[in-house]
Amino acid sequence: MKQKIVIAGGSGALGSCIIKQYLNSDVEIVVLTRKFRPAEGNIRYVVWDARTLGSWTNELEGSKAVINLVGRSVNCRYSERNKQEIINSRVESTLVIGEAIQRSRLTPEVWINAGSAAIFGDSGEAVKEEGSDVGEGFSAYVCKLWEQAFFKYSTPETRKVFLRIGMVLQADKGVLKPFMNLAKVGFGGKIGSGEQYITWIHEQDFANLISWVIANDVSGIIHGASPHPVKNKEFMRAIRTSLGISVSIANPSFLVRIGAIFIRTEAELVLSGRRVVSRVLKDNKFPFLYPRIQHVFSGGKKETTHSAF
Repeated sequence: MKQKIVIAGGSGALGSCIIKQYLNSDVEIVVLTRKFRPAEGNIRYVVWDARTLGSWTNELEGSKAVINLVGRSVNCRYSERNKQEIINSRVESTLVIGEAIQRSRLTPEVWINAGSAAIFGDSGEAVKEEGSDVGEGFSAYVCKLWEQAFFKYSTPETRKVFLRIGMVLQADKGVLKPFMNLAKVGFGGKIGSGEQYITWIHEQDFANLISWVIANDVSGIIHGASPHPVKNKEFMRAIRTSLGISVSIANPSFLVRIGAIFIRTEAELVLSGRRVVSRVLKDNKFPFLYPRIQHVFSGGKKETTHSAF
């Protein structure tokens, strides 16, 4: 029987990583999306509202995996309205998928839900593994509600994995692009103190991690992060080196806060940080292709990726 993976919120940046992994393969990809799109190759699009049960639930029947990536972007000003939308988008989509799985006759083999390493807040030098104490603040609060929604439903026939994902670095797009653009116009120095840690993972390692979770008997919380988080000043240095820029202007905190107002985002997204690694992936010897930030710009360790399943 042809294997099927259902991706909720698969039209976004993270979804594109997974779709690329299985493009033109013998795996059927079903993307749950708010806007209808015609099928492309082995990819099919099904409309849902990410809040209520509907005909989309039929796609879960007998699927290899259900992957939930839904979540309104946090790259905005934290008005009360925006904060509620950030919370609702994550919690409601997670709850309705849990309910749909419980109602399924032939349940999915595994349910993977995206989460965030931001649950640790601004945690300084402390190394955070699965099981470490979580943090405070709005971002951490959102993540706590997100995880509570995921673990609300018992799905004994469906294995459950909650991924606390770091910053996913994608070539020429996504979260990496604004940092690259800063460096190109001369502002590629440290941001704020430069001492805040960035928890990150390369896009290919993220896609491989999804395949690894599907293929292996793991469950619970797993950190989707490189084994080597870096300080912001090291991160910016790696970007400058990749662009051949030797000298660049630093970005002091007060200017970052002012600039954030004008571009309608929150300065804390870049001024705060966390040092998150995965004990689970280390113990299971997950084969990172891009374990260090330098590998991101040098093409990785040149190892062969593992198979999809």
